Amino acid sequence: MHPDILLGKRLSRLHDAMAAHVARGTVPGVVVLLSQHGDVHVDLFGAKAVGGRERMARDTIFRISSMTKPIIAVATMQLIEDGTLQLDEPVDRLLPELANRRVLRRIDGALEDTVPAHRAITVRDLLTFRLGFGLIFAETEGYPIFQAANDLQIGMGPPSPATMPAPDEWLRRLGTLPLMYQPGERWLYNTGSDILGVLIARAAGQPLESLLRERIFVPLGMEDTSFSVPPSKRDRFVPSYSPDETGALAVYDPAEGSQWSSPPAFMSGAGGLVSTVNDMLAFGQLLLNKGQNGDTRLLSANSIELMTTDQLTPTQREEAGGFLDGDRGWGFGLAIIGASHDGTTHPGRFGWEGGLGTSWASDPAEDLVAILMTQVMGFHGGIYDDFWQAIYGTSDD
Repeated sequence: MHPDILLGKRLSRLHDAMAAHVARGTVPGVVVLLSQHGDVHVDLFGAKAVGGRERMARDTIFRISSMTKPIIAVATMQLIEDGTLQLDEPVDRLLPELANRRVLRRIDGALEDTVPAHRAITVRDLLTFRLGFGLIFAETEGYPIFQAANDLQIGMGPPSPATMPAPDEWLRRLGTLPLMYQPGERWLYNTGSDILGVLIARAAGQPLESLLRERIFVPLGMEDTSFSVPPSKRDRFVPSYSPDETGALAVYDPAEGSQWSSPPAFMSGAGGLVSTVNDMLAFGQLLLNKGQNGDTRLLSANSIELMTTDQLTPTQREEAGGFLDGDRGWGFGLAIIGASHDGTTHPGRFGWEGGLGTSWASDPAEDLVAILMTQVMGFHGGIYDDFWQAIYGTSDD
C-alpha cells in the first residue's frame, strides 16, 4: 500500500478512536500528532478541563511525567560523549552518598538484614534501571523497604514535585536505604532516572533545568518544556485528573495553584517535566535522525543506536512484569518495541509512556513519530492501547 494511503487510514482510525474516548468521558480532551517523512498531522479533541469550554490546542501544555526519562538519558549520553562521564564508571566519584552499598538479603526482609553489594553502581546501571533500587508495584505492607522509601518522600509514586526535598537532601535520604537487589541483577523502574538527574547536574556543575535547556531544549526549539509553568503560559496548562474506582475523574493537580506553578526544589529526572506535542515532536525527530538536528549534531549515531537497543536479559524482561511484556525491551531511559532482543535487527520503534496521560514513540522503519497527550492519570479506559492499535494494529493494512 502507498505510504500516503496508509497514513490516511491511520489518521482516520485514530480520529474515530480518540473522539470516542472523549464522547464517553474517558478523558476531557486529547491532542494527537503523527509525523511521517516530515508531513505533520495534529488532531485535537475535547476540552482542557472536565466541564470546561476551552478547547484543546496544539500548544496545550501537559505534564509528561515518565516521558522525562528519555530526555535525561540523552543529556547523560551527551556528557559521556564529551568525556565528563564514562558509561561504565562507578557513580561514587560524583555521588559518594551511594558508595559502599548494602543489599537486602530478601526484598521483603528487614532493613537491617543486608549483605555487601558485589560491586558499585555504574552510570550504565542507572540508564538501564539495573542499579538495584526502584518501584515495587505491590502493597507496601510486607515490604519494609518500600514503606521506608515512602516515609522518606523520595518519589516512589506519581510525580509530586511539591513534596520532594532538594537534590542533596534527596540523595542523602536515598543513601540511608539498602538496595533491593544487587547492582546489575534486576530491572526496577523509575529511581535510576531521578539519580541520573542529580548525577548529570553535579557533573555539569549547573542546575538540571539549565543543563537540559542549554544542551537540548534551546537547540531543538523546545520552548515550552520545563519543570514548571510560568504565569505567562498558565492559560495553556491543563489540570491533571485521576480516575476513582467508578471511573469518575477527580482533580489530581489543578492548572491554577498547581505543583508545577513554580520551580521545584527537586527537578525530577524520572517524571518532572511539562511539554507540548510540538516540543516532543522535536525530541522524537532528533532520535529518529540519529542525533542530527538540521546542521547541528547533538548526539552521535552510535549513542542513539546504543540507547535504542535492548539492554536486558530474557530473565530481566520477564521479571519486569507488565512493563516490558510481549515484544518490549529496555534501552537507555526508554522502551524498545518490536525488538529482536539479540541485537541482530533494528527495533520496530522506541519510546515511552507518561503515567499522567501521555505516550510517544519514534519508528525508524517508517520514519514516523507518534504522540498522544491527555490529562488523565494512568491507562484509563484503554486509551493508550486504542491509540497504538489505530496506528499499528490492523491486519488489512
